[in-house]
This record gives sequence, structure tokens and C-alpha cells, in this order.
Amino acid sequence: MYDKNYFTEQFINIVNPLKKYFCGGKVCFAKHRAWYENVSGDMEAFARPLWGLVPLWAGGGEADEFVSLYNKGFAEGTKTNTENYWGECHDCDQRFVEMAAIAYGLMFAPEKLWEPLSAEAKDNLIQWLSTINDNAVCDSNWTFFRVLVNAALKKTGRQYDKERMEKDLARIDEFYLSNGWYKDGEKGQCDYYIAFAFHFYSLIYAIAMEKDDESRAKLYKSRAEEFAKDFIYWSDENGEFLPYGRSLTYRFAQCAFWGACVAADIRPFSLEVMKGIIARSLDAWTSKNIFDTGGLLSVGYDYPNLLMAEHYNAHGSPYWGLKAYIFLMLPDDHEFWTAEAAPMPELEPLKIMGNNSQLVSRRNGKTVMYPIGSITDFSCGQIIPKYLKFAYSAHFGFNVMRSQLSLDESAPDSMLVFEVDGMFMVRRHFNGGSVENGKVIVNWSPFEGIDVKTVITPTESGHIRSHEINSQVDCTAYDAGFAVSSDDSDCLETSVDKGAYAKNKFQQCSVTSDEGEGIIIPASPNTNIRYPKTVIPAVKYEIKKGKTIVKTIIKD
Repeated sequence: MYDKNYFTEQFINIVNPLKKYFCGGKVCFAKHRAWYENVSGDMEAFARPLWGLVPLWAGGGEADEFVSLYNKGFAEGTKTNTENYWGECHDCDQRFVEMAAIAYGLMFAPEKLWEPLSAEAKDNLIQWLSTINDNAVCDSNWTFFRVLVNAALKKTGRQYDKERMEKDLARIDEFYLSNGWYKDGEKGQCDYYIAFAFHFYSLIYAIAMEKDDESRAKLYKSRAEEFAKDFIYWSDENGEFLPYGRSLTYRFAQCAFWGACVAADIRPFSLEVMKGIIARSLDAWTSKNIFDTGGLLSVGYDYPNLLMAEHYNAHGSPYWGLKAYIFLMLPDDHEFWTAEAAPMPELEPLKIMGNNSQLVSRRNGKTVMYPIGSITDFSCGQIIPKYLKFAYSAHFGFNVMRSQLSLDESAPDSMLVFEVDGMFMVRRHFNGGSVENGKVIVNWSPFEGIDVKTVITPTESGHIRSHEINSQVDCTAYDAGFAVSSDDSDCLETSVDKGAYAKNKFQQCSVTSDEGEGIIIPASPNTNIRYPKTVIPAVKYEIKKGKTIVKTIIKD
């Protein structure tokens, strides 16, 4: 079933609806905008489909209509003083992100994207790409963009900045932690950017530059093999990945790491296991409500949803997820195409990872992450719910916040929320934490005057939260479980004296305590990233000034 034709057709069905929106070096099909220049958003939508088209071409696939569109786009986008010119770049320019996709094309599909260009178009493209060497890039995974551009300049036989490239490669090494994990810049995120950025780009580099930089290629492959032993825990048996952190609208990119491993010929697990992860993930995503009525990818997660988006999500942003199709570069006779898609291997029930910042539980084929969650100062859209909940589950998704003005709009699944003076305040300030003895310990504060020590203990049926609260004011707190989809008319909701329960045909969550009052929170519509309507079982506690200890049991 899962042969090369299957995945090629799947990919073509995703990218084909874009054709009619190409206009020179831009693709325009939507009205909403991101925080960067509008021309960058239109150029982004033009460049990002290359993440899938390039491996398709490299593997011998046909998409000739796109070849002519990109040849024309490269010529017009890099010609100054014209309507379709991509513009002059500046420090930390969004267009540097898209340069990486173009560099990918020049390295792996030059016969489609480089050789057909006129001499003038080649010169203009090289000149425009080279401006990345004259400007600063964000001190994070962005460092790889300049590395890839310089590698592409080298591969095309043009002048490149060797010294800058070596400095950037050295800087990337400074982000490396241990056990295959990097940190994404000094803020230290350990999220999907480790998989679909650091490792994805390093494996592209390893493939393209293996003969030029053999030692570093081996190092990158070795790090990826180590990382895979942890990252496999982020996958469920049914193809769902943990929703955690930012840039979730890139969807398919969650499995791009595994495709890059196959393309780079490394086997942290059997080819059959890796193919199973890829196939199940792509099948799961392509069966969801992620396309608009014209077949274009939407911003959102399981459905179109700008509420959960980052400020850098423009209309073409989701096509970054086409990185997942890197394995299409494999030749027709590669054993991947005839390998069986195997189920997940047996994994440990509890695993510490992310430089000791995450505890991941595996129960009944499902994955729950309990992170320390230290990222609080990078404001790019819904950052608190994306990093600071007590638990993240692919089975439930998570809710983002609409406002702090009401309990339903705060939508505080998997959080302890405090009600003070009519405002609902969730975890915000991080005051230290650790993962030890099968528990996650976090010291935090929702605002000045309330300090909390939370201990999270995974169990066979869910987890237990113990909160030591030191408050300078009398207030009310709500300890909430997972958000349960209430789209189903059979959703059952029950609240009792010391607990609450919600259940539908495929989910259930209960919260109980020795004290407190059980309630059901009807979350504001479209706050959950997977289900448009959810309810959240919770326990309501009255917190007195001074020290209070409460314990909540969550079962799912």
C-alpha cells in the first residue's frame, strides 16, 4: 500500500491547489497577515512548497508545471525595480527563513531550479541569496539558514562566505546539550524545533556536504540517532504526535525528522518502524479538516484556527510542513518503498528527556508529556498555554486562552487557575523546577503575591497534582483536567461535591479531590487546538491567606 506512488499522490494532492495563485515570485491567496512585511508573507507562500517539491524532483518525480512557475518566480523575484521583486533584506528578516528552501532546491534539484535559469537570473538569485551574509540572523535555529545558503552557493560553484559558514557551524554546536538535544537559542526551548529544524537541517547538510565535511556529517548523524531514542516517545500508536510548543500549524513537519533519517541512511530504529511512524502521521493529517474549501492548507491545527496561531503565521506558513516529504528523494528501487509499515516498538512507561526538562508517560499506546515548562518570555502568540500546562496529550489536544476575563474564556485545561478580583490568572512566572524520582516538581507564580509548588506524579490511570500554595490574599483556585470534546451529542458531563467527569465516545477525564467542589468549565469555542467545542472537568478550591495544600487526582 505505502509505495512511492501512494506518497507522491498524497503530496501532489496537497500542493496542486496552489498553482493558480502563483504570480511571479509570490503566491497570494488570503487576507490575514503576519508581523513581518506583506511581501515576505507572499514570498513565503511561494518558497515553502519547495520543501516537498525538491525531494519529489530529486527522486525522479514529475511536477513540470511547478518547474516553470519557480523558474519564472526566481527570475522575477530577484530582479530589482520590478513589481514582483522580493525586496532588500535586513537583520533577522523573515525572507532568510525562505532562503533555506531555495538553497534546498539548488542543492538537491539543480536540474529543475538552477540549470534552466538564464545567466542574468542566476546572477540575480545568487546576489539576493548572498545578502544573508551581510545581515544578522536570529541567534537560534535560524543560524542554519545561513549555513544552508552558503552550502548551496558552494554547490553552484559561486562565491560563498567560508569564514561565516564555519562560525555559524561552531555556533550551532554551542546550542547542543546532550543525548541528541539542542536548545533553540539562549531561551532554551526544547520543542519541535529540535526535531524539524536542528536535526532536519543538520541531516540535509550531512547529505549534501558529506564529501566536503565528512566529520561533521558523521557527527550530525550520530546526534540524530541519539535524539531518535527520545523523540519516538512523542508519537502515539495511531499517528498522532504530542501537541506541545509553538509552530504547531506546521502539522506534518512533526514526522519530518523520521523522513530525514531515512534520507540520510541512518537507522535509529528499523526502516519498518520509521516508515510506520511516517505513514500513520501523514494519513492522520490528510484525513483531518485542515484544508479550506479550495484545498489550501489553513493556519490552525486539527481545523482552521487563527486564535492558536503565532504572530509569524501568514497564509503560506503551513506549507513549511511539507518537509515531511523529504523521503520522496529516495530512488525508486530503495527498500523503503517495499518495507512494511510496522507498529510502534515497545517503549518504557516513563522517560525523562529534553535535558531533564520533560517526563513523558506511555500508557495504552498513548503519550502524555509533563514538562517543567520554563519558557515564559518569548511573546509570539499564546506562548503560556503552549509551554506552561501541567500535561500535554495528543489524545486531548490543549486549549489556548481567549481572555482572562472569565473562566470559560481562560479555558484553563491542565492548569491551576486563580480567580482574583474578577481576573483569571494562570501559571506565568517560573521559579525553578526538576524531574526526579518519576515526578515533576515546579515552583511558579501566577502573579505577585501567590507562590505555588506543584508536584506532578504520573499514575497507571492518569496523574496526581499536589499544590502547596502560599498566598497573600484570599482567592479561589480551579484545578482543571484535560479538555474533552463536546461536539458529540453524547458527551456526558457530571459535577459532584468533590469532583467532576466528562466523557464522549472516544475520550474521558475525571478530576477528584478530598476537598473542594467539582465543576464543569464550558470552554469558549475554538480554544482547543483539536476540537472546536470542549468542556473541562475541574475542582474548585477556596484558598485562604497563608499556606494551603491541595491534591487533585486526574484520570483519563
